[in-house]
Amino acid sequence: MAIKRRLSGGIIHRNKSNGPHFSIVVLVLFSFLVFSILFVGRGLLRSASNDQIDFSTSSSKQDLNWRERLALQHLKPLFSREVMDVIKAYTDDLGPLSLDSFRKNNLSSSWNFVGQEISAGKNTTSGQSKEVAANVKRETSRGKQEDNSHDDHSNFFESPAKLERRKLREKRREKRAADLVKQDDDVIVKLETAAIERSKSVDSAVLGKYSIWRRENENENSDSTVRLMRDQVIMARVYISLARMKNKLDLVHELQNRLKESQRALGEATADSDLHHSAPEKIKAMGQVLSKGREQLYDCKLVTGQLRAMLQSADEQVRSLKKQSTFLSQLAAKTIPNGIHCLSMRLTIEYYLLPQEKRKFPRSENLENPNLYHYALFSDNVLAASVVVSSTIANAKEPGKHVFHLVTDKLNFGAMNMWFLLNPPGKATIHVENVDEFKWLNSSYCPVLRQLESAAMKEYYFKSAHPTTLSAGSSNLKYRNPKYLSMLNHLRFYLPQVYPKLDKILFLDDDIVVQKDLTGLWSVDLHGKVNGAVETCGESFHRFDKYLNFSNPHISSNFDPNACGWAYGMNIFDLKVWKEKDITGIYHKWQNMNEDRVLWKLGTLPPGLMTFYGLTHPLDKSWHVLGLGYSPTVDRSEIESAAVVHYNGNMKPWLELAMTKYRPYWTKYVKSDHPYIRSCKLSE
Repeated sequence: MAIKRRLSGGIIHRNKSNGPHFSIVVLVLFSFLVFSILFVGRGLLRSASNDQIDFSTSSSKQDLNWRERLALQHLKPLFSREVMDVIKAYTDDLGPLSLDSFRKNNLSSSWNFVGQEISAGKNTTSGQSKEVAANVKRETSRGKQEDNSHDDHSNFFESPAKLERRKLREKRREKRAADLVKQDDDVIVKLETAAIERSKSVDSAVLGKYSIWRRENENENSDSTVRLMRDQVIMARVYISLARMKNKLDLVHELQNRLKESQRALGEATADSDLHHSAPEKIKAMGQVLSKGREQLYDCKLVTGQLRAMLQSADEQVRSLKKQSTFLSQLAAKTIPNGIHCLSMRLTIEYYLLPQEKRKFPRSENLENPNLYHYALFSDNVLAASVVVSSTIANAKEPGKHVFHLVTDKLNFGAMNMWFLLNPPGKATIHVENVDEFKWLNSSYCPVLRQLESAAMKEYYFKSAHPTTLSAGSSNLKYRNPKYLSMLNHLRFYLPQVYPKLDKILFLDDDIVVQKDLTGLWSVDLHGKVNGAVETCGESFHRFDKYLNFSNPHISSNFDPNACGWAYGMNIFDLKVWKEKDITGIYHKWQNMNEDRVLWKLGTLPPGLMTFYGLTHPLDKSWHVLGLGYSPTVDRSEIESAAVVHYNGNMKPWLELAMTKYRPYWTKYVKSDHPYIRSCKLSE
């Protein structure tokens, strides 16, 4: 409903369907009275002409204080102390009040003046009173809306749902603003990076300085001068070929002279510190000649063609050198170092100088005792065999229960015996045999021996009709390894014949190092299988299709190309099941079928995979870690936690080409203080 009150000759209407209560109007009138009194008391009420009271004199200030006290005395009976505190705080915060602030603000559209019109010619005090009343009314109403937020009759009340939606909108706006700022930052960073890269690619051509290629940065590293000289040599060769094409012989001669000088100054240097002291002068002289050549000869198409031709030539040289490197590394791996040959000869001489009765090892009664831990080791390398035995004994919990069966060839038989006579393996038992004394191992029984004696095999190994150059012979060299001509390599397929009284035996290669006690292998349940071995079909190892020729129907019909391979080097063999399955007979069958090498190349792993196919029980990988002879990336933690580490590959630990970081695992078991080791310089 509309409420009307006369004030200064006018009527104020509140246009609202649900108007404020009558008490609100009373409160507004009281508030107006309070503000008017304060204005008078503080001397802030302006006159109709907007003239202000001057408070410059001290008497006026005293009068003002007196008026304020008088006004407060009249107001105290009307209002409570809390209301007076609010009024005082409001005036203290806003400072001196002026009616001009009410004049400048337009009244709300919901308030109208009815009756007398306010014009410029009428009494301004009356108009100001109307404006003050309207403004106070509006502010009071607004304050009531804020304070009485739970009033259901207020049109300005916001529900909790609306407040929550407004908060969500504000959060979304803040998030969008943050995303835009981040995008702007990313764009700025990208632009700055692109600008830096473009600035780096700008050539700074300086007369007398070679500047065909851009400099990577202004702060040159330690070998930037070496790289610059090499680049100059390359470009000089390009310009020499272009000058010859254009018949500029004087320039050719000048470039050749500078090229020789730069090559002499560069030498074999790999860093700036290795350069000759005359290098800066050579660089400057070469830069001047190259600048001259660029002015006379530079043609983008011709230079590109020459550089491409040089790149192809260099690529062919790299491939040729790779083949030569492979050939030489394989050749080095198959030869016997001078130190080991020296050790073998000295031991052999000492052995044959010994009386016959001193050539026997103690505890020979343990050789056929099936209750002990038996090892089979077939090697012609005295030093390697000594490391295998000493590392096994050093890590054994009960050394007295370990028996080592060593088999070597006639050449190294005396040396092998003499070494272990001079360096007995503590309480362990050791026995050395000569493979040439195995009379049952003959060509009529063994297919490999028969094949090795055939004319075709001799021609394959020894005839000069086969490629013998470094590059051509490297691919076949590993298959023409001399160890394949030795029965020591094939004796692993005849273990029951060599040790007929034993039930289980652990086969060890001579390029391994034992780091833990191995007796647990004898208690491993092989589940009726013959061979216990670590599989090698992991990430970097091979499966059957890498070893066998699956284009042959005999292979493809009997084997799975994706079957897991396994490693020779540490294998536990159940000799009882071996005899039951006739493993040696299976090996003979496949070896006879491969007489012309159509099923696999030479070696013992492929026939081993075929012979023990379906008869191999996988061991835990921690028993046997491979790759120390060819892979530089074997994890150190795996090596240190392994029971056996295997230097399979060409980089054997006793060779100079061995990887330095793996060598200590092997050398710590070498008796470096032995006089024969020192005299043959094997400890260096």
